[in-house]
This record gives sequence, structure tokens and C-alpha cells, in this order.
Amino acid sequence: MIGETLVQQDERLMREALIEAQRAGEAGEVPVGAVIAINGRVIARGHNLTETLCDVTAHAEMMAITAAASYLGGKYLPQCTLYVTVEPCAMCAGALGWSQIGRIVYGTADPRRGFSRLCAPGETPLHPRTIVSEGVLADECRNLMQSFFKRRR
Repeated sequence: MIGETLVQQDERLMREALIEAQRAGEAGEVPVGAVIAINGRVIARGHNLTETLCDVTAHAEMMAITAAASYLGGKYLPQCTLYVTVEPCAMCAGALGWSQIGRIVYGTADPRRGFSRLCAPGETPLHPRTIVSEGVLADECRNLMQSFFKRRR
């Protein structure tokens, strides 16, 4: 949107990722959603499809990366920002590194499988130029995950 601050843009686009996460949850998938944007405009969306596709690699980030690369006609995404409701796992972080994505914004940390917890200090599978921002709409993202798992137990 014209005139919005980076904080406002991050919140607006994280809300789009939350919509994707809700779609995943409604389909019985772990509710993780992602969108990829350029200059504040969404070019790709994705949510977890691991159960639907019987594919352990069908994470929200992977779906969004594939859609963005298709949209742009190339595999590198340095001008893009990924908005994802939960911190990417090591697999997704590796794919994001290979895509050379410019920025990653995530909502809530993943203390069990998040890439930052699995990497040695100062080491990451991300591209060296990738900027990471965390905690955008963290409460909403965390609450969505917690309520999903409470219902499943």
C-alpha cells in the first residue's frame, strides 16, 4: 500500500500468511501459511500440504517458493520477501538459501525444529545477504498453532 511503513506492510502481509495457515488447518494440515511478495505485492502463496499430497517436503514455504519461481520465470528470489507464520525448518531454510531470497519475516519461533535452533552460532543455511525478521504477529501465529494441536489431542 502507498505510504505504509515497513512495520505496517509486514503486518498486512503476515495477515495474508495467516489466511493461508487457516486454510491449511481447515484441511487437517498443520496450520502454517506463507506468502511471497515483491515491493509489498503478493506474487505467491502456499500452505502446508504434506498430508494432502503425502509428501513430507510439501511445506508452506516450499509451495510458495515454487509458485514465486514459476511466476518470475527463474529460481532466484533476491528481490522477494517471504512471510511465514512459523519459523522455517532446516529443510525450508536450505531451499530459501538456494533461492537467494532477499528477506524472511516469520511470526512465531519453532523451538523444536526451527532452523535457528538447529544451526551452530553464526552458521545458517540462508544466503549471506538474506535479512531475517521475527516476531511479526507472533501471538496470532502461535495461538493458531496451539489451538490446532489442542483440538488434535
